[in-house]
Amino acid sequence: MTYAHTSAVHLHPALRDAHGRVIRDLRISITDRCNFRCTYCMPAEGVVWKTADELLTPDEILTLARVFVRLGIEKLRITGGEALLRDDVVTLARELRRLPGLRDLALTTNGYRFEHYAAALAEAGLNRITISLDSLREDTFYRLTRVKALDRVLRAIDLAHRYGLTPVRVNCVLIRGVNDDEIEAFADFARAWNVSMRFIEYMPLDGPGEWRRELVVPGREVHARLQARYPLLPVAGQPASETARRYRFADGAPGEIGIIAPVTEPFCGACSRLRLTADGKLRTCLFSVVEYDLRDALRAGADERDLGNLVLAAVAKKEAGHRINEPDFIPPSRTMSCIGG
Repeated sequence: MTYAHTSAVHLHPALRDAHGRVIRDLRISITDRCNFRCTYCMPAEGVVWKTADELLTPDEILTLARVFVRLGIEKLRITGGEALLRDDVVTLARELRRLPGLRDLALTTNGYRFEHYAAALAEAGLNRITISLDSLREDTFYRLTRVKALDRVLRAIDLAHRYGLTPVRVNCVLIRGVNDDEIEAFADFARAWNVSMRFIEYMPLDGPGEWRRELVVPGREVHARLQARYPLLPVAGQPASETARRYRFADGAPGEIGIIAPVTEPFCGACSRLRLTADGKLRTCLFSVVEYDLRDALRAGADERDLGNLVLAAVAKKEAGHRINEPDFIPPSRTMSCIGG
C-alpha cells in the first residue's frame, strides 16, 4: 500500500492492520512530565525527563497528527505525563480540532491544573475529558498519587460538567488491598456526580516494578460487587473496539459504569488504537517492545508522504495482542507516564 501524495481528507478509507483491525484512534502524548507520582505509573523519585529538544514541537505534533488523520484516524486523545503541564495545550487543542476529518478530540488529565484551562479548552473545541481519581479518601488518594490534591480533582470534575465536556469520564486504577474497598463508594459517586466511572485493572507499567498478579482486581469481581449494590444493564450499541465494557444503572439513575479489564479479559482482538509518545515514537500497542521513530524521520526531512508510508509499515506490524498472560511476557522499557495514558 502506497501513501499517495494528495490533499484528500482521508488517503485511505480504512487504516487496517495485518489482523484485519481498523485503526481509528490515536493517543498523542505531549509531555512525559507529571506533577503526580502515582504508584502504578512511575517511581517516587529519580525520574529523568526528556529535554525540550527531544520533545515534539507544536508544529511537529500537528504535522504528524495531520498524517494520521489523512490515513483514517478519526479520534485523537491528548495525554501526558500530565498534558496540562504544557502551556501550549490550548493552542494545540484548537489546531488539532481544525484537522479535516477529525470527529472527536479528548484529553486525559489528573485534574490538578484543570481550573486554569477549562474554559479555554472548551472554547478551543475539546469534546470530552477523562480525569483520574483513584480514591475518594484523602489518605488513600495521597498514598496512591503522593500528592494532596483530592479537592482539586473533584473541582475539576465539577468544572468539566460546567463547560460541557461530557460525558465526563473518571478513571480509577484498582489495586488489591489499597483502594478496592471503595468500589461501591465509587458507584455511589458515579450516580451522584453523573460521571462515567471507569474501573481499570492494575497493569505491569509501574515505575518501581512492584506489579504482581495478586494485586489485580479482576473486572468480573468488580462487576459482581457493583451488580449486588445497583443492578446494571449493558449500554446498547457499544463498538467492539471500546476499551471499557459499559453499563447503565437499571433504575435509571444518572451516571455510568465502565470496566476495563486488559489483564483478565484482554480485548486486543478489536483494538483500534495507536500511541505517539512525547518524543515522537509510534507505539502500536501499549505493551510494545518496539517503537517507530517518526520524530527523527520528520527532522531528517521526511515529507507527509514519507511519514505516511512509515505509519502504514508500522501498522502492518501491529501486534496481535499483548502477552501479559504468557510466560515469555516482557514489560515495556518505558513506564506509563513515558508512553502516554
